Amino acid sequence: MSRLPRTPLAALAASLAAAAAFAVAACGSESQAGGDYGGEHPDYGAALAGSPAPLAALHRQADQLLDGGADAFEARLAKLRGYPVVVNKWASWCGPCRAEYPYFQNLAAALGKRVAFLGVDSDDSNDAARTFLSEYPVPYPSYSDPDQDVAAAMQATLGFPATAFYDSGGELIYVKQGGYATQADLRADIERYAMGGGGQS
Repeated sequence: MSRLPRTPLAALAASLAAAAAFAVAACGSESQAGGDYGGEHPDYGAALAGSPAPLAALHRQADQLLDGGADAFEARLAKLRGYPVVVNKWASWCGPCRAEYPYFQNLAAALGKRVAFLGVDSDDSNDAARTFLSEYPVPYPSYSDPDQDVAAAMQATLGFPATAFYDSGGELIYVKQGGYATQADLRADIERYAMGGGGQS
């Protein structure tokens, strides 16, 4: 039986299918990242009660999207001098970002009295980001970063997700490109690069 020649429409459909498969492989999927994510989260109010004033100010802005770009982000880092800072660059459409988000939820609760956590929502729409944060709340704000200006300030423009670690003196120590496979890996990097750089114990 002879094969029929491929029509332009069939060729287009095949191209779209290949592009979709590439996009999933590039950004990851739920199954690749370890299954379900989100869901239950810590009791942030109980976990973070009594936080020092600069960190409590972050907690009061939980799940907010902040404007102001790189200038506002760097001004916030300056206000957080004296505390190690962990900054997670994410986007609502990014599978690996979603997969590692529970690690940030849990560790922000466990370490948030000693370590400042911030988010940077890059290359995303505010509506999509707010929907995501309503589903996966964290006890800290994110800076809206549609053009990746903030990502550039934290030297994290190569992909999604990315996590930057600042020591308590405000120095950028390390940028992790890509997602974390386990919560233990993220915690180890926080202790090594942020808290190890002079963070309070």
